Amino acid sequence: MEKYLIFRLYGPMAAWGEIAVGEVRRSAPYPGRSAILGIISAALGIGRDETERLDALFRGYDVAVKVQSIGTLLKDYHTVQVPDSTGKVKYYTRRDEVVAGRDRLGTILTSREYRCDSMCIVALRSRANAPYTLDTIKDRLLNPAYVLYLGRKSCPIAAPMKPQLIESGGLKKALDNAVFPPLVTSYSGEDITGSFIALHSPGYYWENEAGDMVPQQTSERYDEPLNKTRWQFTPRMEHLFVEGGK
Repeated sequence: MEKYLIFRLYGPMAAWGEIAVGEVRRSAPYPGRSAILGIISAALGIGRDETERLDALFRGYDVAVKVQSIGTLLKDYHTVQVPDSTGKVKYYTRRDEVVAGRDRLGTILTSREYRCDSMCIVALRSRANAPYTLDTIKDRLLNPAYVLYLGRKSCPIAAPMKPQLIESGGLKKALDNAVFPPLVTSYSGEDITGSFIALHSPGYYWENEAGDMVPQQTSERYDEPLNKTRWQFTPRMEHLFVEGGK
């Protein structure tokens, strides 16, 4: 039996960033490893410049996601101030752009993607070198040090996360056995969430061993945090199992 920390993520809008190139900022249908550990680090009060604490957090846990709804795709555009590329000045951070390049600022348009009404269940499992117990992380999710959001500050969490500890012989069973209050109920108290959100056959995404699932697909994702200050990531292998799939 293994111990898992299970919690829910839902909001009217979410932005699960993918590799960003140029003016297009895409969103994945569900949160990856970087997004999940980012939420955990915010709850624990770890700053982006605290590299040693972040490194320990990134090395200490396996993550998994049960996707109940990928939501609908929303594309929006934003205006962003950036300095021109002429001259010999190099900008290593966003702060460099707006401070060192303040006399050369121009405006560009960017296209940004959001997922509307997406919902998933997240599982966290400790590795041997985990810096915090799952009990501690559960308590911090209930009383976070920083405001938690779904990828961007404009995407607040809109339903109780209800973190809970579950012991199970397999990852799928742990995710399936977690109980959460319905998002929408009828006057009689019946759960009618499915009438408002496009629920589908759940997809399970995980890394390393699941115990009770055989991968139907394995792919490479660049969402293993390497340096939060510089927004650098390395690849990892992610497995997929779809309920009722082949």
